[in-house]
Amino acid sequence: MEIKIIIATIVSLALGLVIGYPILLLMRRLKAGQQILSYVDAHKSKAGTPTMGGWIFIIAISICGLSFFYKSKEVVIAVLGMISYGAIGFLDDFLKIKHKQNLGLKAYQKIIAQAGIAIILSMFCYFNGSFARSIVIPFTDLTFDIDWWIIPLTFMLFIATTNAVNLLDGLDGLATSVSSVIFLSLAIMLMIFASKLAYSGNNLESDSIYGLAGLAAITFGGLLAFLCYNGFPAKIFMGDTGSLALGGLMASIFAFSGQILLIFILGIMLIITCVSVIIQVIYFKLTKGKRVWLMTPLHHHYQYKGVHESKITVCYTVITAVCGLVSIISLIMY
Repeated sequence: MEIKIIIATIVSLALGLVIGYPILLLMRRLKAGQQILSYVDAHKSKAGTPTMGGWIFIIAISICGLSFFYKSKEVVIAVLGMISYGAIGFLDDFLKIKHKQNLGLKAYQKIIAQAGIAIILSMFCYFNGSFARSIVIPFTDLTFDIDWWIIPLTFMLFIATTNAVNLLDGLDGLATSVSSVIFLSLAIMLMIFASKLAYSGNNLESDSIYGLAGLAAITFGGLLAFLCYNGFPAKIFMGDTGSLALGGLMASIFAFSGQILLIFILGIMLIITCVSVIIQVIYFKLTKGKRVWLMTPLHHHYQYKGVHESKITVCYTVITAVCGLVSIISLIMY
């Protein structure tokens, strides 16, 4: 099974590299350039850079995931969820390009669409049973079936994760690099977890977790391919097409494997990104115009302080890698 996962990852990487350049040329020909917000002065030079590059890894992940792990219903539903969230992002990107301004779908339209998909995926967790209705407590060997409570918990996970990845996608290669480490860590952890389940005789549950491990590894391969085009200086951005799809897929793997609480460790930079925005907005309203940071999300604050975006990306990625290592060690120990 591990060999199959490795092969699937390599194929995903190769496929992403192959289709990446044609998609880049297509977006250039369609003049699908990114519209930069007027108050983000540091990014004015990036205006016109092709967007919707998320199709590179969405296509690679979909083809490889459904080819190698089509027997796993969790993988199939996760891929369909990713495509659905990507469709919302695509519509948002399309409207921005059409109207030539950084205003696509209205906030309430996006949240309603995201919530609709989140409800469907949350219901799948409940009715699918197995580990999809359970939560594993990190640093212990405890697993709890939380019954119908999984629905609101998973719903919040999908809404938070999709928007967190969307907010993190603000610098060249930032969301791609951080997410790739999260998916690689998930792949390793879930392979270890599946082995433990198989050893204890839970073969059916073990197969489900192996499938999700394979999907996480495939996503890692697809993101590595995309990083070749998205690393500084970015030739193409993932756009909302990619960030919403990526967030939806990430939430699916966390939820369907029962590892929801791991988001607080592996997704620490996603949480910090969201919290920085929430604190800024609340403080701004309470003080009638004052700010905690120069600009949010937090990575823009460091950029305005003169830190190069490549350095910010490296720091965020290293922190995520350390958290990933801690998560893996915790699973091995228990």
